Amino acid sequence: MKSNKHDADVTFITALAELLRDNDLTDLHVKRDYGEDDSLNVRVSRTIAAPVIAAPAPLAIAAPAIATATAAPATAPTADDPANHPGAVSSPMVGTVYLKPEPDASPFTNIGATISEGDTLLIVEAMKTMNHIPAPKSGTIKRILVEDGTAVEFGTPLVIIE
Repeated sequence: MKSNKHDADVTFITALAELLRDNDLTDLHVKRDYGEDDSLNVRVSRTIAAPVIAAPAPLAIAAPAIATATAAPATAPTADDPANHPGAVSSPMVGTVYLKPEPDASPFTNIGATISEGDTLLIVEAMKTMNHIPAPKSGTIKRILVEDGTAVEFGTPLVIIE
């Protein structure tokens, strides 16, 4: 009698896997109660691979960029590069920069503003979480290197404090 229930469970799990695939889902969790002290708790998940067709185009475009990027360090780094500035505050994550707490509000800071250590400089939104970026030291905002609503990567210089 138990093997019939087991066979039905296997069929049910197979159907869930097909549902996952057919609807481009990545995760599905189902709990089935058969009665007191008898249930089936199933979680089916998968990883969606990137399309193979898209890979060759960026690789072909990226190859020349890598060659020029490798050649660039052979020359002396420019003093104007904000990433080399000792007062540069870099993004701790990939995300979208917001210079204001709300669209209609005043910006957190402006060029020439005096700030204290810990003051919020801007927000980096990552995965729908608003991350306040604090000033690592007190000083004056000399440059704001990003625009409101732009995407940044890890290590992108955001502002310069002197």
